[in-house]
Amino acid sequence: MTDPSPPPGTGPGVITPDGCAVDFYARMTALGEPEIVHEAAGPGASVLELGCGTGRITHPLVALGHPVVAVDESPEMLAHVRDAETVCARIEDLALGRRFDVVLLASHLINTDDIAARTAFLAACRRHVADGGGVIIQQHAPRWFATAADAENVRDGIIFRMRDVSRPAPDLVSATVEYVDGDQVWTQTFTARRLDDTELAAVLAAARLRLDRYLTEDHTWFRAVPED
Repeated sequence: MTDPSPPPGTGPGVITPDGCAVDFYARMTALGEPEIVHEAAGPGASVLELGCGTGRITHPLVALGHPVVAVDESPEMLAHVRDAETVCARIEDLALGRRFDVVLLASHLINTDDIAARTAFLAACRRHVADGGGVIIQQHAPRWFATAADAENVRDGIIFRMRDVSRPAPDLVSATVEYVDGDQVWTQTFTARRLDDTELAAVLAAARLRLDRYLTEDHTWFRAVPED
């Protein structure tokens, strides 16, 4: 019998199906992401946030004046979200019958190596973005795929380690991230796929979207707009 695959995440507390540790993410604060979204969206724009987690980006967006509908498949994650409408659902299955000025797909979800999942994520973005609206997406910086290596840093007293970095195929990076807060340790293992400009244009076009502009110099954030 083949051994089952190891879990994508480990550590104390609830671990979501994709390996995210609820207790760890509840400790995290934003790193400038809400301001990037706010500037691109414009004042008061309605936001549908896909994969909101514990509200690390949600709460600052609300404070900046945006009505936010926050979506996550984990009820334990959503229990931490305040002052926003919450929806417990998988992104792939989401069909609210409503459209928004901005659909936000952060956390490098577009870099998943699961082609079917990426296609479904972008389809959900397209069916919920308003005419004249935009989809704001976060990706790994293209140059990160060449430079990713084992590393350690500290933020807000939490140790962040990236270890076991490998490149199983061209344009793929696999690694385990480890978070240490006192005597608590969480891990999450992932594989990310690089999308060059041609590939990015193609996956957006398949979802009836097109690249409007990059929002950051390193191309980690960009805005896409709907096409008929």
